[in-house]
Amino acid sequence: MALPVAFFGVFFAWPVVSIVDRGLRPDGAWRFGRIGETLSRPDILDVLGFTVWQALASTGLTLLVALPGAYVFARFDFPGKSVLRAVVTVPFVLPTVLVGTAFLALVGRGGLTDELWGLRLDTSVWAILLAHVFFNYAVVVRTVGGLWSQLDPRQEEAARVLGASRWTAWRTVTLPALVPAVAAAALMVFLFTFTSFGVVQILGGDAYSTLEAEIYRQTARLLDLSTAAVLTLVQFVAVGAILGVHAWTVRRRETALRLVAPERTARRPRGAGQWTLLAGVLLSVGLLILLPLGVLVERSFAGPHGYGLGYYRALGSLDESGTFLVPPLEAIGNSLRYAVAATAVAVLIGGLAAAALTRRAGRLVRGFDALLMLPLGVSAVTVGFGFLITLDEPPLDLRASWILVPLAQALVGVPFVVRTMLPVLRAVDERLREAAAVLGASPWRAWREVDLPLVRRALLIAAGFAFAVSLGEFGATVFIARPDSPTLPVAVARLLGRPGELNYGQAMALSTILMVVCAVSLLLLERLRTDRTSGEF
Repeated sequence: MALPVAFFGVFFAWPVVSIVDRGLRPDGAWRFGRIGETLSRPDILDVLGFTVWQALASTGLTLLVALPGAYVFARFDFPGKSVLRAVVTVPFVLPTVLVGTAFLALVGRGGLTDELWGLRLDTSVWAILLAHVFFNYAVVVRTVGGLWSQLDPRQEEAARVLGASRWTAWRTVTLPALVPAVAAAALMVFLFTFTSFGVVQILGGDAYSTLEAEIYRQTARLLDLSTAAVLTLVQFVAVGAILGVHAWTVRRRETALRLVAPERTARRPRGAGQWTLLAGVLLSVGLLILLPLGVLVERSFAGPHGYGLGYYRALGSLDESGTFLVPPLEAIGNSLRYAVAATAVAVLIGGLAAAALTRRAGRLVRGFDALLMLPLGVSAVTVGFGFLITLDEPPLDLRASWILVPLAQALVGVPFVVRTMLPVLRAVDERLREAAAVLGASPWRAWREVDLPLVRRALLIAAGFAFAVSLGEFGATVFIARPDSPTLPVAVARLLGRPGELNYGQAMALSTILMVVCAVSLLLLERLRTDRTSGEF
């Protein structure tokens, strides 16, 4: 536990505490009254209200759209099912900036709906809600569908034999068993939308702002650390409560059900109703997931003089606007290098943390487990800005070092590594380790020859998730990425922030490249995954 605790203490707790300290104790004396002052401001109350409202609306809309898909993937067997499962998961590993860009190409100025019907949604909240559904569709399908596929259908069949109608059997048998999974999925969707930044930054503009976007505005534009500190505390408390409820629902789901193998529950659709449901789900996936991505790719090739590679070629040169100090194409190499380094750090820290959580129990370890999830509950913008004001003096003067970006990205990757590896490590029979020790193996050799072969696949999956998450991290990176070394998400945001057809086209081209890299990473993960590890994740 020593190295993970030290890592989180130096690169997470210290920057966050420093931001709060500077905001609430600017002259050496605590000013807790600023919390009440800030939370009573009408503009801040509007931000808080919109954050909660859009998170609730996004969660409800996501459940409404994705639950039929969860049923189809759980109960139906049809050609191309595994490929479609990978396709619907692609949006979840895409950077939020890219998601916002895809919907900007679909419903924004000059987008598909604007050209066909003169309809623009980028100036309305609907674009944000639809983008959140696009991003979180896979959360519901994986979480609810994964459990649904393992529920024994014979229980519902028994209820029907006893005289219950199809609806009554489903409502009284299947639905109560699904409630914990639906609650867990809803809480995760609410968490991701409550802390939404990239999507709101691209599609909301100045009209709509969430807590995360407002923290960025207060720190980067207004330099109001007091307001930013208060909003950070509010977000931290809210997300901590969400994570606590989520942990309770996960424990309930793990202990309350008797499951069967998924292959025993899936079958080909029967009757017109089931075929219609399958067609409806395929249509919704096509319109909601494939269409935005397709329009994004199409816009990257659609130049002023017809289709071609003009925008891609322009990525290799500087323009006269001074948007970049280096050609935008260099952002690809920067992102890959940063993501590889961040993955190595996340796997090392997350692997050690998972091993510690496996070997010991008690309040200390439970508290350590909660510590590992904190980066998901604290504003990434706060962490990034905290890096700038804390890691600027010896012996940790890292502001001019390239390693600063991978360290920030690794903070987000570690929870994914832990959650992926922990179930597999806990499944290793302790007697195997004891037998190796009896035969004279050292603890290191026992781990290398007993644990490692059993968790190798989970380790590769964890590394893949850490790589994909690091590749798309934006909230912290937007602060600490140097002007001469931008990452792909930062480069896309800069291009979209400047007017002109060339900048817009280059943003579409860079987003397409980023999408391809993320999709390839996901497809490799899909080949490696097992039902058990993916279900636990």
